[in-house]
Amino acid sequence: MKKIGFIGLGVMGNPMAEHLLNKYKELYVYTRSKTKADNLINNGAIWCETVSELAQKSDVIVTIVGLHTDVQDVYLGKNGLVNSCKPHTILIDMTTSSPTLAKDIYQKALLKEINVLDAPVSGGDLGAKNASLSIMVGGDEEVFNKCKDIFETLGKNIVYQGPSGSGQHTKMVNQIVISGTMIGMIEAIVYAKHANLNIDTVLQSISKGAAASWQLDNNAPKAISKDYNPGFFIKHFIKDMRLAQDEARNVAIDLPGLDLVESLYTSLMENGYGNLGTQALIKYYEDNEI
Repeated sequence: MKKIGFIGLGVMGNPMAEHLLNKYKELYVYTRSKTKADNLINNGAIWCETVSELAQKSDVIVTIVGLHTDVQDVYLGKNGLVNSCKPHTILIDMTTSSPTLAKDIYQKALLKEINVLDAPVSGGDLGAKNASLSIMVGGDEEVFNKCKDIFETLGKNIVYQGPSGSGQHTKMVNQIVISGTMIGMIEAIVYAKHANLNIDTVLQSISKGAAASWQLDNNAPKAISKDYNPGFFIKHFIKDMRLAQDEARNVAIDLPGLDLVESLYTSLMENGYGNLGTQALIKYYEDNEI
């Protein structure tokens, strides 16, 4: 039986690790703040004091950390996974990170006979809690096939996208779509309010037609009720959009819509809203009395 390790126990990672613990019964865990692992440890997960300790004890390691700089440290740092894992270990990074970094990690790990998949996810905290995430995977297809049972424990829509970096590129596409959907949804709510419409009945109409979307179903009600608790942090969404902007510049693509949305969210973060959920984009309009 595979010995599985899990690194990163935040809003997304904790429920994902819980699903793996429930299925495999043996799970090694590490995160920077041990208190975030208390619920898992109390249910039988095995705490590791360092990344390198977890690396030595695990055959497959799943990571979902905050920033691409965290990914670089966890994977390529002096005591990181690439320098600590046994040959033939499989590493699965589910963080939204740089496609360029994913390829670099893949190549350096391969030199040590370590296999790496980039497998970012979409679906937010609800998807993580309900094990219904959409998972986009890049790397060697043979390695992907070996890990299907792990992916199926965490998500419902699991798609192999192609060689290393393809999963992260697909997540960039996902975030570009969300950025456009989010600004359209928020501006629609603002318009409806100024037109003195009943917003609940408006949603009844538009959520079943051509405007239907996950954001409209899940984040529109939160924005309307001023529930800004994060399913996905503004600060992390800005990170994702900036990664997409960087990758677009690498291939000389101009994405003005993405640039606009990124600038609005950056304004919110500069005003202290970085730890709110992405639906708090409506505060930009409210604060500016639009």
